[in-house]
Amino acid sequence: QFVESGGGLVQPGGSLRLSCAASGFTFSTYGMRWYRQAPGKERESVATITSAGGSTSYADSVKGRFRISRDDAKNTVYLQMNSLKPEDTAVYYCNVRPGFGSWGQGTQVTVSS
Repeated sequence: QFVESGGGLVQPGGSLRLSCAASGFTFSTYGMRWYRQAPGKERESVATITSAGGSTSYADSVKGRFRISRDDAKNTVYLQMNSLKPEDTAVYYCNVRPGFGSWGQGTQVTVSS
């Protein structure tokens, strides 16, 4: 149901744009979230967007650096990540909410010099 892409290796201060293609449900009627899971840590929500993109919210750790957006015509949610830090290193996932459906494979983001 979710296919994430766009991760990679980037230097501190760099940028990446993640994409998540969703299928199997009426995408436009659901809010979406980006999550991340770093090694040895629990999965955490980092960004949320409501249906129709009317409202967004962010974890304090990424506020001002990340921006979530969506394209309902493409059933895709995006995460623009700027000013990346080593602590942003994690596997990034999208979903409606935990338990909504199967998690995708995620996309690895590594921030390192």
